[in-house]
Amino acid sequence: MKKRAIPALLLSSMLVLGGCQIATKKDVVAETSKEPAIQKPVDIELLTQSSNETDANVIRDQLSKSGFNVKLNLQPDFGSYTAQQKAGNYDIAISSWTTVTGNPDYAVRSLFKTGGDYNKGPISDPEIDKLIDAAASQTSEQYKATYAKLEQRLVFDKAYIAPLYVSLKSQGLNKNVLKESSVRLSKSRSMVWEAIDFADESKRDKEPLILQQSIASLTSLDPIKGNDGSINMLNTNMYVRLVNLTDDDKITADGALSQNFAIADGNSEYYFLLRDDINFAKIQAKAAVDSKERVGAEDVVFSLNRAKNKAAVPDHRTYSLHEHIKNVEVVTDLNTLSSAKLSGSSGTVKEALEKGLKAPISQLTGNKSEANNQSGKYQVVKLTTTEPFPQVLNYLAHQSAGIVSKNQVESINTYDVVKYDVNKDISYGDQATITEGAKYNNALTASGPYILSYKNDYEAVFYKNPGYRKGTEFEPKIAKIVVRFIKDADSALSALRSGEIHVYYGVSENKFDLVKNDSKLKLQTLESNGVAYLSFNLSNREVSKSEDLRKAVLYAINQDELIKTYNNNKFKAVSTLSPLVKTGLEFKADPNKVKDFLKKYNEGK
Repeated sequence: MKKRAIPALLLSSMLVLGGCQIATKKDVVAETSKEPAIQKPVDIELLTQSSNETDANVIRDQLSKSGFNVKLNLQPDFGSYTAQQKAGNYDIAISSWTTVTGNPDYAVRSLFKTGGDYNKGPISDPEIDKLIDAAASQTSEQYKATYAKLEQRLVFDKAYIAPLYVSLKSQGLNKNVLKESSVRLSKSRSMVWEAIDFADESKRDKEPLILQQSIASLTSLDPIKGNDGSINMLNTNMYVRLVNLTDDDKITADGALSQNFAIADGNSEYYFLLRDDINFAKIQAKAAVDSKERVGAEDVVFSLNRAKNKAAVPDHRTYSLHEHIKNVEVVTDLNTLSSAKLSGSSGTVKEALEKGLKAPISQLTGNKSEANNQSGKYQVVKLTTTEPFPQVLNYLAHQSAGIVSKNQVESINTYDVVKYDVNKDISYGDQATITEGAKYNNALTASGPYILSYKNDYEAVFYKNPGYRKGTEFEPKIAKIVVRFIKDADSALSALRSGEIHVYYGVSENKFDLVKNDSKLKLQTLESNGVAYLSFNLSNREVSKSEDLRKAVLYAINQDELIKTYNNNKFKAVSTLSPLVKTGLEFKADPNKVKDFLKKYNEGK
């Protein structure tokens, strides 16, 4: 059927009658001006290192879809990453924090309090400072509400950080080579080397235990000068502490310098009764030898006083962990212990310190060489805090509270701290002094179960301390430990599967099945205190000036997508407190909020 044409006259009438429907040029311009202008993508620079490339790619995609033009600043290793961070070459950086002390104060104090030694932003917020200090003095029943207020301001009100996820702690081990039960995985504490044993015990003195870590450049072997992934595991096993953490984060004297400890009434005085069976190790001709110098009370006093003193060493990185220490002293008057009442009890400090001892306390001495526990002659150290602060015990379990030799450190650190010159002054624990080459001159003295002999770009070699708890269950089982530096995660997993290493500490969640399906391997996992988050550059960048811009980034982060990338083996986070305190707060991505905050940011420019 042919279509009939519309008569010209009718068409003309239709056009006249419907003329108001025809848009003129003027009308089009007017109408277009009413529509929201297409916003130019906002530039944002994301800093990360190659080990976090998976996270970086997901975050870049999320931000790109939300109206950002993302520049990826991908660094090959931790050293390069920290150099870029220090130079301020970023807007946001993928960061992570593991609360290795098991207490919530540590999860926030170094990171977010003004002047904190790991406050990289830096964040300077009097309200946050006030909340951190308030929570530190409260019981676990009280501090939940305080930490909720802190988390609200940190994340939602001010957007100082953007949470990513809570990780599982994991390690894979070769169960054909090692006794599976001897390889511990602790929630907060680093790997316990002295407990590890070969399945074939005859190999203890013949073959090395081979471990792995990704970072080859060691911050410092002085325990107070570093608090990062390069040295935490190493220094934890090089220096004994007054107390330790159990695998589930309880305070214990097991494997520590103290035989017993007690808290006096008022929660400001802490007493530690020392054992007499630990000597410092030193290195001679690259071998570990017993120095014959006992680890004693004078070393404890020296170590903790320098730990709390920001000016004790150049580049002190852990002083804020110990700022609640007011005084540390050796107790020589037995009446002090008898008269001091125990916190929460009618008993005395002396009774608490004597619990389980083979010989009761009959005499105290200030001379470490005179202590003889079998005859009842002991050393006791008293630590006083600036205010009631039971969380101090958790900090004393941290590697930065490791006990160093007063004699040795003072003989090395002879420079003026104020005038310290990194190019000419030698500092105790400097990695250059234990690196093979022209500058090698190992002057370490280790109070822990192992001592570092030497390192190179490939590995670090440790030997058993021959003066550590000899003849007890805590004497190290294996004579030599090698820590291989394997930067790439896939290469580390391949090394475990091929037998080149015996334990891989930190298997990625998306690689769990490869370990589970290998008959010679065992995968150990537990929910960790490790949280990944984005930290903002709060110095001289647009994100430092605009709270709206930070909030736009915050609400662009979709944790569900990140977690799915790891086969749902990670968990949602709000802040670094998430694994420790259930504040009741929850973070969710919100595209509408992203648009609103970007609009406000652009309008305010």
